Amino acid sequence: MFLTIGTTGTPERPATDLGFLLHKHPGKAQAFSTSYGTAHVLYPEADAERCTAALLLEVDAVALVRRGRGKGRGGAPDAALAQYVNDRPYAASSLLAVALSNVFSSAMRGVCNALPERAEQPLPLRIEVPALPARGGPDLVRRLFEPLGWTVTAEPVALDAEFPEWGDSRYVRLVLESEALPLAPALRHLYVLLPVLDDAKHYWVSSDEVDKLLRAGEGWLPDHPEQKLITSRYLSRRWSLTRQAMQRLELVRLAEADDSEVEEIDNAVEAETGTDEKPTPLAVQRRDAIIAALKESGAARVLDLGCGQGQLVQALLKDARFTEIVGVDVSMRALTIASRRLKLDRMGERQASRVTLVQGSLAYTDSRLKGYDAAVLSEVVEHLDLPRLPALEFAVFGSARPRTVLVTTPNVEYNVCWETLPAGHARHGDHRFEWTREEFRAWAGTVAERFGYEAEFRPVGPQDPELGPPTQMAVFTMKTMETMKTTNEHNEKEVTAA
Repeated sequence: MFLTIGTTGTPERPATDLGFLLHKHPGKAQAFSTSYGTAHVLYPEADAERCTAALLLEVDAVALVRRGRGKGRGGAPDAALAQYVNDRPYAASSLLAVALSNVFSSAMRGVCNALPERAEQPLPLRIEVPALPARGGPDLVRRLFEPLGWTVTAEPVALDAEFPEWGDSRYVRLVLESEALPLAPALRHLYVLLPVLDDAKHYWVSSDEVDKLLRAGEGWLPDHPEQKLITSRYLSRRWSLTRQAMQRLELVRLAEADDSEVEEIDNAVEAETGTDEKPTPLAVQRRDAIIAALKESGAARVLDLGCGQGQLVQALLKDARFTEIVGVDVSMRALTIASRRLKLDRMGERQASRVTLVQGSLAYTDSRLKGYDAAVLSEVVEHLDLPRLPALEFAVFGSARPRTVLVTTPNVEYNVCWETLPAGHARHGDHRFEWTREEFRAWAGTVAERFGYEAEFRPVGPQDPELGPPTQMAVFTMKTMETMKTTNEHNEKEVTAA
């Protein structure tokens, strides 16, 4: 089985730059061992105008059988002969996808030290797969690739060219063309969608496949119209893994809301307050309020949960009292932007040792988040569906258990001050809810009582006498043993009196 990746170029940007991006020299034929055979990389053509790289995978059918995945489609029991006589050596499948990942791993990550600017730029690409099993036919192939920006040609392969009346097979000849895609996402599309179209995998699918899917699907899978089908087939229709992946993809989609759009909304609200002086953006007031509360708490080691593009992390780094700052976000895209904002690659060693960016979901407990002085959830909770809030509450207050937790969220009562916001609409399209002051206090009080904290409430932004502030903040402080003892004694007295 094989595929080809081709591009065109100009004298200023020769097509042979593809060799740098793939980390494979066009003048050499190279071979790489895989678990089920040998992968070869060669270049049928390579000059300034046109360059094409070919990945040829020689599958060892005997090795496939010995490892238990040569028993027909997806490893299901079949006739004995089918273990050795099947389409695996010839049709693109998960075998080719894994070879693609192993041979072009740096290219899939978008890493190219020789031409870093080219790695991020769109290329004129043409990818061809001569024999692709497509359970769903050419129509499904188009539904999967066209939303990603590809021009798709999916030609059905006849069962037998000499007997056209027999009809078409389930295989297609696939050609993908695009003028607007960098190489890295193009390779990740293939890595995910080749086994999806085959609807089978040559290896056992375990929970780590969810992480692989989310990494390869970064930037395109959360919004794909066929997300559910892709997820289900990629995870071999294992419902528990599919459900977990869908939940995490939903969190990614919500986290991908652009922070600049949120700040535009904040600024629009402030612009309608009628003041002559240029107001301080609400986002800045929010960060200042958070930093002030962190200083009051005496926190030195701080978690920014749902850090987005790193604005708060950047502000915290300017104050030496914060000795360790960890930004956590479910979106790798957001973390990449945060890394660039912070200039981590050019930061001095001493400063860089103070900050860490990690990918993680706040709906799951994470041992990496334990032992910190304070955690910040700034404009995060409203992006979750209400039934999922208990998972976040336990992960932060029950498992991580920082001494101080700061939560900010919009005050829905204040929305009427924004004349351009239609009645009944949330402040942002990704908000699942927006609380009144009473609702926020009720939620915070319940969480504090359940997990052993005390909650204090503070306004953020200009206050309206009747409607309150645009942003509301709760400062959760863990109860000391003495405080908890006093509280318990008080409760016991009330129970006795009753």
